[in-house]
Amino acid sequence: MAPYIFMEKNGTHIIDLNKTAVKLEEACAAARSMARAGKKILFVATKKQAQAIVASESQRVNMPYVTERWPGGMLTNFATIRKAVRKMDSIDKMKTDGTFETMNKRERLMVTRQREKLEKNLGSVADLTRLPSAIFIVDIVKEHIAVNEAQKLGIPTLAIVDTNGNPKEVDFAIPGNDDAASAIEVIVRAITDAIAEGLAERKSGKDSGKDDQQDAVEASTEENAEA
Repeated sequence: MAPYIFMEKNGTHIIDLNKTAVKLEEACAAARSMARAGKKILFVATKKQAQAIVASESQRVNMPYVTERWPGGMLTNFATIRKAVRKMDSIDKMKTDGTFETMNKRERLMVTRQREKLEKNLGSVADLTRLPSAIFIVDIVKEHIAVNEAQKLGIPTLAIVDTNGNPKEVDFAIPGNDDAASAIEVIVRAITDAIAEGLAERKSGKDSGKDDQQDAVEASTEENAEA
């Protein structure tokens, strides 16, 4: 992280915010482009001061997130994760098709607890039907398993990297304090704002395409009427 450190004061390294701004813009541009292409970005932040921020912001742009615990093999053994999701779905079906009513109280309690555990561990990842196109990470040291899995699969990584991390481990490193909630919020919000812009551009492009198609249909109809 040496190139991104401005100075050292009282044993604490101070990050050069000018370089943070440059790197954040690069990461935002990448996130915007991915969202415009309709790709999913998985947000990962299990440290306490980042959980609520990441959950709220990722929900705002309808992106999946992991804030409780990174389940080992989340990416490299995605088939197993999908199996757990199907288990959740089957339990939900049991509650609606009457199967729950045929169970005794103890069995219902066990199944309910199993469902709650799966929900806690998987969270919004349950909505992922395929591997994410990229992952955004808060604290690559704490989330080193997620970083390693993404590297193995060649999945692009965007991350807040503090002075104790190695920016070369991710594709888009954003130098920043990953311990301060205020710093985390500024960076995460910038990324989700960029995603929101990309999604809006994607929608606008689709709407424009529909308008062009409608114009063509109307023009063709007018020509046939004249003929």
